Amino acid sequence: TTDTYDLVGRQEDIEDMIFMISPTDTPMLTMANRKTAKNTLHQWQTDSLRAGAANLQLEGDEAGFTTASPTVMLTNYTQISRETVLTTRTADRVRKYGRTTEMGRLIAKAGKNLKRDIEFALVQNQASSAGSTTVARSSAGAESMIVNRIIAGSNTNGTTPGYAGGVWAAPTDGTATATFSETMLTDGIKLAWDDGGDPRILMMPWKQKRFAASFSGATKFAGAYEPSAGKSEIAVLGAVSVYVSDAGEHRMVLNRHMRTSTVLGIDPDYVSIAWLDPIQVEELAKTGDATKKMLITEYCLVMENPDAHFKIQDLV
Repeated sequence: TTDTYDLVGRQEDIEDMIFMISPTDTPMLTMANRKTAKNTLHQWQTDSLRAGAANLQLEGDEAGFTTASPTVMLTNYTQISRETVLTTRTADRVRKYGRTTEMGRLIAKAGKNLKRDIEFALVQNQASSAGSTTVARSSAGAESMIVNRIIAGSNTNGTTPGYAGGVWAAPTDGTATATFSETMLTDGIKLAWDDGGDPRILMMPWKQKRFAASFSGATKFAGAYEPSAGKSEIAVLGAVSVYVSDAGEHRMVLNRHMRTSTVLGIDPDYVSIAWLDPIQVEELAKTGDATKKMLITEYCLVMENPDAHFKIQDLV
């Protein structure tokens, strides 16, 4: 009996597709408005109104004057991010499963990696830096630019230096931590609301979103329920996607690239990315029997008015 173990020259059975499970969602990058940067130092101005006060004037009185407060100049430095791809001529010529060319596959993959790196820079606690000939420039991240903060721990040694001397310094974590609570969230929303912000987006890692599901209002509806009469399907509530506060609705958005100890309250009207160069593919000089390409971009985060946002730091 001749069986498959005796056969020579059996045809391979390989699916003509490549499966990638790595996540590619970039919430901050997707949400942010787009601007154009024209220099490596991007600048913008903020202003604010005085507090409301009783304004009663005498009839026929002479007008008085006070010196108007000037605007505040803020800056951020553009950051260069890149991915490189190198393939041999032969690698692109041979027949392959799941792609036409190896270069095409690697360019697509590099683009996704680059977007993840940009998202990482946007939401982390990175400081801004002018750089030098030996040190790369860096754009400040959201954690560094948001100064409205709720400290989760019992002490106050965690700091957010904010903007001084033309740069955003990286925040310092406290030594004490605490569990994310509804009180922390409402206090943070109030900080931004008091300054005129509308933090409609609550950006958080998985760990903190799970704590949000234990808020008192959420647990009242946790468990199984039948969505409509006459249907046999049963839905189970185990998460929260929208929080309604006295200031309005706030959508909870998961972000894989944030630090697990932080929650960000973002007013999407006051966050942008200024692009000195959008993501582009450049072909580099050929020096041998291979093709070199580089995906490169230059950008910086712009929090048009940092007071429109808030953060909760030092969460367990």
